[in-house]
Amino acid sequence: MTDEILIDKFLKGHTEAFNTLVWRWEKPLYNFILRYLGDSEQAKDVLQNTFIRAYKSLPRLKDHSRFSTWLYQIAHNQCHDCWKARRHDNLNMADLENDEDENQSERKTIVDPDSGPDKSALNSEIAEYLRRALLMIPEEQRVVIIMKEYHGLKFIEIEAILQIPLNTIKSRLYYGLSAMQKIFRQWGLDREDLRYEM
Repeated sequence: MTDEILIDKFLKGHTEAFNTLVWRWEKPLYNFILRYLGDSEQAKDVLQNTFIRAYKSLPRLKDHSRFSTWLYQIAHNQCHDCWKARRHDNLNMADLENDEDENQSERKTIVDPDSGPDKSALNSEIAEYLRRALLMIPEEQRVVIIMKEYHGLKFIEIEAILQIPLNTIKSRLYYGLSAMQKIFRQWGLDREDLRYEM
């Protein structure tokens, strides 16, 4: 059943249709929010707020075929507000950068990927490097990287979600990926270590 059919059912009074939409979009949206904010508890709160906002505003969505784009717009706005509040509370990335300096020697050693049981540990470690690097680049670059590299959204979809020109999106993607590469080099890591193509 398509999103459009579910929306139509919901608008006709079948509230359980919205539950199906939540079930369908919960995981990708949570992953997007988590990568954006880097905090699982905040991500859960923002996810819940996103669906509450969507539930209340869905009757005003004119083009039901744009539901996924519209949902990402809501999630992005919620994340942006959360990030601004975090910065306002002085919970910025300075502590994270200090943590990077203190633990740099540990970061240079990566688990051997051919060591069998350690493969999951390697994947977990790589995910942690990527998470930290994402949080250290500017917010506007981070969101584009998450949408394009992690969620496979097309440029035209990102343009609709962020409502910024295509050239700006491409520029932010380029500079964001370059910034992450610089961070990895500072940590003594390269693409092969991370198994991550940029």
